[in-house]
Amino acid sequence: MVFSNILETIGKTPLVRLQKTVADIPAQVYAKLESFNPGLSAKDRIALHIIERAEELGRLQPGGTVVDATSGNTGFSIAMVCAWKGYRCVLTVTDKISKDKLNNLRAMGAEVILCPKEARHNDPNSYVRRAEQLAREIPGAFYLNQNFNPENPEAHYISTGPEIWEETGGKVTWLIGSASTGGTLCGTGRYLREQNPDLRIIAVDAYGSVLKKYHETGIYDENEIGPYHIEGTGKNFIPGNVDFALIDRFVRVTDKDSALRTRELARREAILVGYSSGAVLQGLHQIKGQLTPDDVVVLLFADHGSKYVSKVFDDDWMRKQGFLPEEEAEAEAALTNLSPYGNGMKV
Repeated sequence: MVFSNILETIGKTPLVRLQKTVADIPAQVYAKLESFNPGLSAKDRIALHIIERAEELGRLQPGGTVVDATSGNTGFSIAMVCAWKGYRCVLTVTDKISKDKLNNLRAMGAEVILCPKEARHNDPNSYVRRAEQLAREIPGAFYLNQNFNPENPEAHYISTGPEIWEETGGKVTWLIGSASTGGTLCGTGRYLREQNPDLRIIAVDAYGSVLKKYHETGIYDENEIGPYHIEGTGKNFIPGNVDFALIDRFVRVTDKDSALRTRELARREAILVGYSSGAVLQGLHQIKGQLTPDDVVVLLFADHGSKYVSKVFDDDWMRKQGFLPEEEAEAEAALTNLSPYGNGMKV
């Protein structure tokens, strides 16, 4: 198939059955591999949809500027769309962003402003408030506003949801994905729930995020806020695009478990995906007791592992976080120094 430009390749990503990492789970488990989008993440869908909708409504004019706050993936997708369409792209990110993501943003021509990850949502230095300020200050700026723009979940309602329904032959019974802006999980889930009212939707959250407690109590508790490493999972504020009424349950996962699951996917399934995908797999294992052999589970794997080679796929980084068991760390070190010639030469 021939495409006239890179943006036409967005969507229609594959659904792949998992085998080795879910051997103890009775259900059929599939992964929706959004890393097959040209920008290597699910965010390509929303960037293109929102920007083209803004063009249609006259909110974004030729030569304009697109501004947003991002954990990295949406930013790259925005930068990719802007590069093709000729818009300036200005992004704010937290300083916990991986070096790989940061370099990718700049490679695509984005102007990137780093903001402290510790800043609370209403702090003027937070990445969201800084983006809002820049959107007001830059002439002709369009604030994409992925956390609150309803076109975010709409992009997945009209694309990701129908794809999964068709790919599973209408048999999907569980949908599991990370909770962040809410767009991917809730847009996809809304479409699938309309087709199957009995569909169960599970949101994966991080320790240090406020979303799980808010879902269960309706209380926004700042005491829940804390630092964590997983990117693209959890929030320290309540995004407007998280449809809490749609979600059946929130499951919290740890940084360590998620990192180890991410590495497991690469080594056992030969699927190189990002940190949040490991979190989703861990979330599946935490609710596996509710599954039956008749269930068809779809996991939303949001992005590609190449964006995390300096984090979860870096043994030194993993050791510094205390994520590698001592015996595994020793084995890794031994393998690193193995030589095919038996001389202990590093290869």
